[in-house]
Amino acid sequence: MSRTVPRSPQNSPEAGQNSESVLSHGLKQRHLSMIALGGVIGAGLFVGSGVGIAAAGPAIVLLFMGTGALVMLIMRMLGEMSAARPSTGSFSVHAEEEIGSWAGTTSGWMYWLMLCAGVAAEATAAGTIMHTWVSFIPAYGWVAIFMVFFCASNLTAVKNFGEFEFWFSAVKVTTIVAFLVLGVLGILGVFGDAPGTSHLTGHGGFFPTGAAGLAAGLLTTISGFAGLETVTIAAAESDNPSRNVARAVRTAVWRIAVFYIGSMAVVVTLVPWNDPKVAKDGPYVTVLDTLGIPAAGTIMQIVVLVALLSAMNANIYGSSRMAYSLVSRGQGPRFLAKVTKGVPAAAVLASCLFGFAAVIAGIVWPTTVFAWLLNIAGCAVLVVWSIVCLTQLKMRRRLEREAPELLSVRMWGFPYLTWLTLAAILGIFAVMAAGADGRQQLIGTAFVVAALAGAGHLKQRRDRQAATGS
Repeated sequence: MSRTVPRSPQNSPEAGQNSESVLSHGLKQRHLSMIALGGVIGAGLFVGSGVGIAAAGPAIVLLFMGTGALVMLIMRMLGEMSAARPSTGSFSVHAEEEIGSWAGTTSGWMYWLMLCAGVAAEATAAGTIMHTWVSFIPAYGWVAIFMVFFCASNLTAVKNFGEFEFWFSAVKVTTIVAFLVLGVLGILGVFGDAPGTSHLTGHGGFFPTGAAGLAAGLLTTISGFAGLETVTIAAAESDNPSRNVARAVRTAVWRIAVFYIGSMAVVVTLVPWNDPKVAKDGPYVTVLDTLGIPAAGTIMQIVVLVALLSAMNANIYGSSRMAYSLVSRGQGPRFLAKVTKGVPAAAVLASCLFGFAAVIAGIVWPTTVFAWLLNIAGCAVLVVWSIVCLTQLKMRRRLEREAPELLSVRMWGFPYLTWLTLAAILGIFAVMAAGADGRQQLIGTAFVVAALAGAGHLKQRRDRQAATGS
């Protein structure tokens, strides 16, 4: 699908809409920087990573190093493409242009599904926490309150989303920095006896659960990084998309890797990996309790609540913008493209309604419908990353040939590291296929991908026929 003119934001598939349907540009550089920095720092790190530690032991540090490197490469690819051609649909738009409608449809709607499922999971967890504090309101009542609040805030102006995420992310980043400082002091023996390497090499060694544990921990670490792509979606609504997304990607990816890897290194050095409290209460709470920090459990519950609300807010935003981009390109019901005062109101409402329906499914059918939805969402990010790799391979070569001046951000070691990243993703799929749970996820995901790719292929064929007049 060669092009003679490189597309810009003005002639992208989302262009051509009247002035009333144009999204606003209310996000600033500080918003994007914190969205990029705090976007993936969620409950998965503060609580969910304990499951990974229980599965892989101290080797979880190596897993986070590997998946962190993978995420850095994916973000570099996204940064290259989004800086050259900013778009609300980000990788979905680029995939459509470079590969075809089937790729844009598949990656876009899979990402939307992943984010909406995330909204449901996060709202449910946040409601449970609030119910423990204010018990006269049931958990589902808190879920409804959070859904209405964030839906309303996303319907008003994009700057509200930016401000919420800025301060949410500031809380999360401050917490991690404080945790790392306290952890290093604990390792040095400031709070008592220095642990040395006793917890790293004892309790079964550095690889206590073998290959099976590594495989189980791998899937946990991958899911922990999902959602970082939202910054390339948000960049299109900033005052200078190309410059802002380039800055956000350059400054954020390595810091995120340090936060994750550093946190896991502190945890497995200070406490035994097989301590039941690591998986039950979360690794952060366990470490702070070990160090004798007062009210550690309450402090971390507050931080986890903030992390859940932050992720919920970001997922509503990201899913609504992706849906808006898809329907603007004819890949969904047109009524979702309605924009009110610079906000895709119909897409926001649709994403919130789907998320709330998923919450209800979690209450009524927790082990069937809701479990199936979460399984599909768990694989969605790998599908998206695979398409990102294929898209970047084609787009980079075309830009080098037609508009090299647009390459303000360049993928490292192109094309070798892109191919290596794609091979790593395929390897993760292979690891999943080796386990019964992973195979179920893959089978369910394959059906959804096939349906989306088929719908996108039909649109691609209709467009080709319309263009040729046949």
